[in-house]
Parts: sequence; structure tokens; C-alpha cells
Amino acid sequence: MTGIALGVAALIIVLSVMNGFQKEVRDRMIAVLSHVEILSATGDGIEDYEKVKEIVLSRNDVLATAPFVYAQVLMARGEEMRGALVRGIDPGQEDNVTDVVSKLKPSIQAQLTTGSYNVVLGVELARALGVEIGDSVTLVAPEGQVTPAGVVPRLKQLHVISFLDTGHYDFDSSLALIAIGDAQKIFRLASPMGMRLKVKDPQQARQIADELLQVIPAQLFVRDWTRQNKTWFSAVQIEKRMMFIILTLIVAVAAFNLVSTLVMTVTDKRADIAILRTMGASSRSILLIFMVQGALIGVGGTLIGAVLGLGIAFNLDVIVPAIEHLLGMSFLPKDIYLISKMPSDPQSADIVPILLISLFMSLCATLYPSWRASKVQPAQALRYE
Repeated sequence: MTGIALGVAALIIVLSVMNGFQKEVRDRMIAVLSHVEILSATGDGIEDYEKVKEIVLSRNDVLATAPFVYAQVLMARGEEMRGALVRGIDPGQEDNVTDVVSKLKPSIQAQLTTGSYNVVLGVELARALGVEIGDSVTLVAPEGQVTPAGVVPRLKQLHVISFLDTGHYDFDSSLALIAIGDAQKIFRLASPMGMRLKVKDPQQARQIADELLQVIPAQLFVRDWTRQNKTWFSAVQIEKRMMFIILTLIVAVAAFNLVSTLVMTVTDKRADIAILRTMGASSRSILLIFMVQGALIGVGGTLIGAVLGLGIAFNLDVIVPAIEHLLGMSFLPKDIYLISKMPSDPQSADIVPILLISLFMSLCATLYPSWRASKVQPAQALRYE
């Protein structure tokens, strides 16, 4: 019973922690990316932007929209040069669809205006370039400018007014925010390149994106936050599935111990079984006796494991700091990991299968010992009694 309980508890705790990490990273991604994006397939601006916006907002499951421009560029500062993703935004509208603007002070948001050519750099990108607030960086646009002397790169000086810390290294090391009007001038666009959407339920973003694709103009395409990070989420699901299989072996070992325990019980109780048989007990009755015994052990172990696992999973935010304080160490140092606290998110979709598998294994473990007990012959068992 203890083995089954420990196996079930370990499964619940580990999968809850994995869910917690996935939720933390997902929330940080959504805070920067937005739920759904509509983009021009040609890379030019969206024609009839207001008409597309009207179509999108006619849906009850879309809460807000915001225009944007984005492009891959080079950022240079002295001899240092880094690739960057420039995103042109309207701070007032962007705040309705993502949390990226809310990370900036109101005074900084007010400086992202058309014609200012101010820029907010990701904190890791700024560190790589050796830039401080108040410095200037040079933006090198991907498309050159044709002159009598040949094609020369288009350059623009931008003024660094702040740094952006999203807590996600990929964004902090590449993202640069400027005013959408400045971005349209730099990249020679007559209208926004894309539209960001915020929906009521982020888990339904893929379905909403597929439905929008049927009603918007053909030269546009739609992508949701799950497709933008498909590789990462697929890797997490594979890791979670493998951890489930590996930890299920703990329950399997406990179930195997249940087999050996019941076999020993049958061997020890051969005389008692024979007496019951001589008194009229059927083979089926003997079979049920040991099946009930094994099932009770399995149910008891599963329930104890569920209570123990859920108790720890729901209180990890208290248990882990207490252990860290006791041992004088940190499991997730802030200077190394993005998440400094052990997250936990128990989900019924994980817990229910764990309990059912544990009960199924326990029941299967009782079959052979119970069958063996039902085949005990009274005459042979009592021959030497």
C-alpha cells in the first residue's frame, strides 16, 4: 500500500510541477506575443485595415485589436552589431492586447510617438550592445536604397529611452519597440503590416484563427500563439508524456510487490483455504476473497497517494521555501532561472488517469494470486496437517 501511495503521489507532484512551469512560460509568451495575429502575406501593409478590423470585432469572442509593424533588422552600436526584431506599436492600443506596454512607465509610453524615433530595447539586447539609457543605436534596414553609387543600406539613428524585461530570454535578447508611425516610415509602409487580437479564451485561439481565415481577405493569413511556439510546446508535451511513463513504473513495481504479497498470503493460508473448501466454499468464493484483499490494498494506496500528492502539490509554495531555508540553498537561483519559485498547477486531466491506472494495475495484480488460491485442493493441503 505504501509503494502504491508513493508512486501515485510522485506522479501527481511531478506532473503538477511540469504544468506549473508550462503555465508560467506560456503566460510570459502570451504577454508579449498576443493571442492571435493577422498578417499580410506579401509583407506589405494591410489594405482596408479598418474593414478588416470591423470584421474581426464583429465576433463576440474577440475583445480588442491593435495594429503593428515588425521586421528583422540589425542594431549597431560602435563595433557591436546584433540581429533584432523591431516592432512598431501604438502604446494606447497595444496595451489592450498584450502586457508588454504595461511593463513600461507611463512617461516612457508617452515618448513612443511618431517622429521621435525613440526605441525601447530588450534588456539582454541592450546588454549585448553595451547600450545605456540616453545612448543612440543605428538601425540597419534589410532593404537597401538605390543610389547613383549603387545600393546602400538604409540607416536610422534611434534614441534609447528604456529597457524591456519580459522575463523571457528570447524576447529580451531580440525585441526592440518603436512607434508604429516611425516603423512605417522606416520600412516604407502605407498601413500597418499586421493586427494583434485579444480573445476571451486563449485556449480557443487556434479555433478562432481558423474561423477568421475563412472571412478575411485572401492576401492575409492568421496565426495564433500556439503556432508561433509550436516546437516549444511539442517538446514540453513529449517530456511530460515520458515523465508520466517513467513514473508509472513506480506504480507498476508497487503492483508487482502486491502480487508477491498475495502469493505469500496464499501459501501461508493453504490450510485455511482447504478448511473453507471442505465446509462448502466454492472456488469462486476463494477467488473473490483474495481479489477483495488486493483491491482494498490498491484502493487504499491510491487514495492515500492522491491525498498526499495533492496536499504537497497545492502547498509547494510553502514547502519548497521551508526546505530551502532548512538546507540553506536555493533550488531555482534568480540569477540563473527565469522562474525563482517552484510553480505547481494540478490538473484533473492528469490526476484522473493516474488514479485509474493505479487502480487498474492493482486489480490486475490480484488476478494470479487469487486464481492460485482458488485452485488449492483440500485433500492435498490437509494431507500433512
